[in-house]
Amino acid sequence: MPGNSKTVLEQKPEHFLWSLNGGVATITLNRPERKNPLTFESYAEMRDLFRELVYIEEVKAVVITGAGGNFCSGGDVHDIIGPLTKMSMKELLAFTRMTGDLVKAIKNCPQPVIAAIDGICVGAGAILAMASDIRLGTSSAKISFIFSKVGLAGCDMGACAILPRIIGQGRAAELLFSGRNMSGEEAERWGFFNQLHESESVLNEAQEMAAKLAAGPNFAHGITKTMLNQEWSMSIEQAIESEAQAQAICMQTQDFVRAYEAFVKKEKPVFEGN
Repeated sequence: MPGNSKTVLEQKPEHFLWSLNGGVATITLNRPERKNPLTFESYAEMRDLFRELVYIEEVKAVVITGAGGNFCSGGDVHDIIGPLTKMSMKELLAFTRMTGDLVKAIKNCPQPVIAAIDGICVGAGAILAMASDIRLGTSSAKISFIFSKVGLAGCDMGACAILPRIIGQGRAAELLFSGRNMSGEEAERWGFFNQLHESESVLNEAQEMAAKLAAGPNFAHGITKTMLNQEWSMSIEQAIESEAQAQAICMQTQDFVRAYEAFVKKEKPVFEGN
């Protein structure tokens, strides 16, 4: 099998916390004294981790969260923003492509990714939340695509493509132009948050949701995620044909047989991901 499972399952990441429990991996951004900003190193390490998850069958679902009551304050002002002002165009393009590769890796891994969001969630932190498949938040969360406030375009790491598909074109345009905070209630009302929870329970709720998904037909979940991403650029006719092919593949899995046999016996199916 391609990939090296030891990198994810046995070697601890250097720039964030990682745990695996019952098929649910939890990634915790862990610089609470700075509200969990990202660095060049943490960007790259997280990108590599999500790339490797394509090959790690032990991981069935992923939760991303932040330590200390905040999700992520974006790129570290001292470790990233300052150095960027001194880089050449070639170096800057290498950086922006690398950060975009993190979003691609989150989207391309077969596992459902759930973000548990409390407190500050701005800049690259808002992008991490946006790139996740499901977002659980709190009323005290503050989400901001802050790029315009630092003299940059709102089109960062896929924001102009992905955010409008979550909350609508007009709402996304306003957030990306203004860089203002979107409150937790507003995020839930606009569909950015799937659910709102209390601060003390949002991570547990995300992990419980991830556990339910991990207990499901994992191969089929991977197909669902792939089709959700691929069908953005398809016509309706192409999408229907692609889904016909994808569903036919899933009908050949043992999980499909297990579900049928369990239904006949009036039992709950136990899925094994094959």
